[in-house]
Amino acid sequence: MREKLNTMHPMWLWAGAATVLALLLAAALLFSSGAHTAVSYDGASATQPASDVQAYIAPTVPPAPPPSVHLPAPEHIHAIYMSACAAGTPSYRESLESLIKNASAPHLNAIVIDVKDFSGGISFPTSNPTLAPFVSGKCGAKDMRSYIAKLHSENIYVIARITTFQDPLYTKAHPDQAVQKKGGGVWTDNHGLAFVDVGAKPFWEYIATLGKESYNLGFDELNFDYVRFPSDGPMSLAVYSWDKGKTKSEALEAFFQHLNGELKPTGAKMSADLFGMTTTNEDDLNIGQVLERALPYFDFIDPMVYPSHYPTGFNNYKDVNAHAYDIVHFSLARAVERAIAPTTTVEAFDEKPITEIGTPSSTTPPQVYEKPVFAASKIRPWLQSFDYPVPYTPAMVKEQIKATNDAGLEDWIFWDAANKYTSLREVLGRTPPATPATTTVE
Repeated sequence: MREKLNTMHPMWLWAGAATVLALLLAAALLFSSGAHTAVSYDGASATQPASDVQAYIAPTVPPAPPPSVHLPAPEHIHAIYMSACAAGTPSYRESLESLIKNASAPHLNAIVIDVKDFSGGISFPTSNPTLAPFVSGKCGAKDMRSYIAKLHSENIYVIARITTFQDPLYTKAHPDQAVQKKGGGVWTDNHGLAFVDVGAKPFWEYIATLGKESYNLGFDELNFDYVRFPSDGPMSLAVYSWDKGKTKSEALEAFFQHLNGELKPTGAKMSADLFGMTTTNEDDLNIGQVLERALPYFDFIDPMVYPSHYPTGFNNYKDVNAHAYDIVHFSLARAVERAIAPTTTVEAFDEKPITEIGTPSSTTPPQVYEKPVFAASKIRPWLQSFDYPVPYTPAMVKEQIKATNDAGLEDWIFWDAANKYTSLREVLGRTPPATPATTTVE
């Protein structure tokens, strides 16, 4: 190697040295005082000083919101419902908070707020890419996180209501996951609302994501409504393309099982709303709901035992509205009986056959299954404080509370879609209902 270098022409050696010297001089000029860089970062000027560019590419990151604080469930939950629009209207907020804080015994201590209502719209802003396209532009509260914190400061337990399979917004974006219509297209009910097929697993993930986001926002409990197949409309035209090989009750229990697995680890309390007659019927009412198939997966089962929603002739009552106490007591007593029972004739995933029957016949006794025993307190009814189809008086409201207590239960939630609670106010206190308003909280 040395011999090769020694044989290089001196002229080349001088040229190489000159080149190196020129590069050193150029570098010195480039980085001398006042020099500017020609490199641009995210829109920085090409003539911006290097020190300014460095400041630009190190912006201050806004602090993350503090971890949500959750209240434990009260020993006995006494709640009212608040719609998404009411949650964004100051006058309704103040009115319902006043009702809760000023109610005489039995005291109110909880509120159920729509997170996703019948429209499919989500009632709070979110940057989650899965949920953001479905945030409602009509109803909701942009300050939902701070509003929940305010309710917590007043010791009010906050429940998120998630209308589940009735979702015209989601089905518009994902028509392939909707209940289909014979002959083509998406099936709709008597009100023109579409349902997601219970077996559509991508939607299961969407609902689980919404549940997690709601809990992270501060909601203490996740309440799932419309967890069922559709019931009103041209049912003969409904096609369930995601549920092949399963009965309706099996498909729905599979969803409950998945939801429990996704959300229970978060620490959130969970509840499900069922038709009132699930407490007295052992079939699935053709909507997939069976009490024994829901009990294992939720902290509370909330049967909607509104007397007005029972059919004429139920339990031989010609006028169901004249039997508010009787209907609520009969329904809840039967629900408690089924919850605490160690055996059942109703099949579910979590049960074991006690006896093998062989080939059934008309004289064969029904199969008996061993089931988990659940506390009676798992049953928490929705009660009626709205006028339908007759005015529901304070006496009728009192009868429902008494019927609940006489069935051995202490927890309840009152429903009034209009958020007025006129009769309930008379029972619990005399604060007037809010004046309707359309202003939403920004």
